[in-house]
Amino acid sequence: MKIKILTTVSIVALFLASSGFSQRKLAQTGMKFLQVSLDAKMAGMGDAATALDNLGASGLFSNPASIARQTNFVDATTGQIGWIADIKYYTGGVTFAPENGEYGVIGFSFLYVNYGDLIGTVRNNQGYVETGIFNPNASSFGVTYGKAFNDKFSIGGSVKYAIQNLTSGVVDITETELTKTIYKPNSLVFDFGVLYHTGIQSLDFAASIKNFSKDIQLEREQEKFQLPLTFRVGFAYNLSDMLKLDKNEYSIQLAFDSVVPRDNVEEVDLGVEFKFMNSIALRGGYLTGKEGEYNITTGIGFSKSIEGYTVGLDYAYIPWNSDSFSDIHKFSIHFGI
Repeated sequence: MKIKILTTVSIVALFLASSGFSQRKLAQTGMKFLQVSLDAKMAGMGDAATALDNLGASGLFSNPASIARQTNFVDATTGQIGWIADIKYYTGGVTFAPENGEYGVIGFSFLYVNYGDLIGTVRNNQGYVETGIFNPNASSFGVTYGKAFNDKFSIGGSVKYAIQNLTSGVVDITETELTKTIYKPNSLVFDFGVLYHTGIQSLDFAASIKNFSKDIQLEREQEKFQLPLTFRVGFAYNLSDMLKLDKNEYSIQLAFDSVVPRDNVEEVDLGVEFKFMNSIALRGGYLTGKEGEYNITTGIGFSKSIEGYTVGLDYAYIPWNSDSFSDIHKFSIHFGI
């Protein structure tokens, strides 16, 4: 009875939080690097990962409740993303499930973003003046905890420290001198999620809130900005149940996410994964609301368990809709013991 009450309260709280911020749309938010999908498996499925369960360390980058049913004692992942404009993302995470997760699963994650070398300029009365080469970057470090209370309900939360190193910015200029200051906005960022097995075959329901934080202010009041808070509701179902297929031979995982971002229109993410011989996976996804960026995602993966050890490699390819930027490539490697 207590678990049912906790389930209801958690889901209602998430929906109330969503209705509170979805009515206050913003044209822009800061620290957008926190909004990028980081795992190649999830990216290949159109980012529709909220209700996917038992993801191991990959769940650190989607719904924190998804790590709660980890079967390995240790699970680890690392990856790289070749983002637009030659921006590079480097990610990593590890999760631990002592006593088969009886006391919950704890995880640690990191993210580093390199924006490359840029030429600084500032406008003056004669036009523009170059201020030199600078290399902005961003990073975050997080701790996540997930707990399965019974065979149906799981809950999880993350706290991350995020910082964006904008190197230096010109705040004043004269004929002989440039006055600079160092901008390093930072904040504690919170994620929260729930995942519920409905009991109807493999149908799962989940909800999450990501990037909850206080407002961040630079120098002046008008320079205050908010983070890209995002609310997701998702469903996942393995079509192999309906078709009565052996999942160890053929698995057809379907996923659906409804997404409410603070700084953009609502979107729908759809994903599918065909898995053969419990080793080779072909993935595809479709996203609405990103017509100016990308709509189609594809991916492939391979995983194998040998004498208690699990290793996997995933790749996602995302064609960008505009010729202004190159296509996106995401790689992830997974290890489990």
